[in-house]
Amino acid sequence: MLAVKELIVFYENAIAVNDLSLEVKQGQIVGVIGSNSAGKTTLMNTISGLILDMRLKERRKGGQRITVMGQVFFEGADISQTPAYERARAGIVLCRERHPIFPDSSVVENLKIAGYLRTRAQVRQGLEQAFALFPNLARWRRRKAGFLSGGEQQMLAIGMALMVGPKLLLLDEPLLGLSPAMQTQLVEAIKEVSSRTGVTLVIAEQFARPLLPWLDFAYVIENGMLTLTGPGPELMTNPEIKSAYFGV
Repeated sequence: MLAVKELIVFYENAIAVNDLSLEVKQGQIVGVIGSNSAGKTTLMNTISGLILDMRLKERRKGGQRITVMGQVFFEGADISQTPAYERARAGIVLCRERHPIFPDSSVVENLKIAGYLRTRAQVRQGLEQAFALFPNLARWRRRKAGFLSGGEQQMLAIGMALMVGPKLLLLDEPLLGLSPAMQTQLVEAIKEVSSRTGVTLVIAEQFARPLLPWLDFAYVIENGMLTLTGPGPELMTNPEIKSAYFGV
């Protein structure tokens, strides 16, 4: 479904992603594991096309130069120069880190805003799906999103992404800032998203322990470079992973 080939991204003279290639098959849950500043967000922005908008804005204001090399393929087509909004219409949806929501709007209003590309029937179906996947959202459907807990806001952000009707859902640091209990709850919700909707998932995350057992495949990156690959459960027993991410 997705293939990234020999991707290189520079911010001015600093390299963020260095000759990185990966593949994602339809229906998989794939993890991109790495520490802070490893290049995970840059990779997600590149897959979603957001990096093209960032590059254009920087060029217009005379800011830092962003250079992108390599190719991104989605369902066999080269989308390397395809704008982010067209990628969203094609089914690539990015849920950015730190749960970007509309805090002054209610849960229902946030979900409806995210479904602006959909028909009324699809929006109704999307609302039912979001509330079935995240019962906490159903309970607080009329509450302003800014009054939700951090974990509930993350669930709302994922629900908003699902409202678009993605084929490929990109989750950037979904566990960031959450308590261990809420991380576990969110991982269960992500598994439910996969099993119920069949959406292909790519998850960029530094908190590897809760996710690794459920990943069909994982890519470990450091300093923008690929260092380890393998099925999630297999990497759980890798000494390097235990030392770097589990503290043992």
